[in-house]
Amino acid sequence: MQIKRNNIIWGCKNRSIKINFVAYCIYSIFIIEKELHLHNLYKQYKKMKIILTVLLLIISNVFMTLAWYGNLKLHQMKISTDWPLVLIILASWGVALVEYSFMIPANRIGSQITGGPFSLVQLKVVQEVISISVFSIIALFLFQGEVIRWNHIAAFVCLIMAVFFVFYKN
Repeated sequence: MQIKRNNIIWGCKNRSIKINFVAYCIYSIFIIEKELHLHNLYKQYKKMKIILTVLLLIISNVFMTLAWYGNLKLHQMKISTDWPLVLIILASWGVALVEYSFMIPANRIGSQITGGPFSLVQLKVVQEVISISVFSIIALFLFQGEVIRWNHIAAFVCLIMAVFFVFYKN
């Protein structure tokens, strides 16, 4: 009589059992090693998803800031002072389309709903911190008359604390 388990035949004779047991142990070690390797690959894949999500969000927020506030810089430079509002809106929508071309993939890659590393709340808080960071940098360089005050820094620290609390595990 033979018993088949995990595609290994367990014979009734002592010799067959010993040989098959050794083969089963080697097979088990191979499977465990393969699973550990796959686990490490999964961890690297998850890190890559985090990095890619953040990079796409940074690019997206550069375009978002330009779409929202670029028209003010154009007005300040006396380029768009006589443009009709409809043209300014259409130009901003064109820039926003590029922004969405980065934002939507970032959300899809980063969301746990589609297999990403971030919950919906975590993704939103990360996006907001990136948004305010990108805005601050662009405001300092594009609108050089803008001054960052202590209360702006305090608000930024609160956003960083929000990230801490969103990712805090009980």
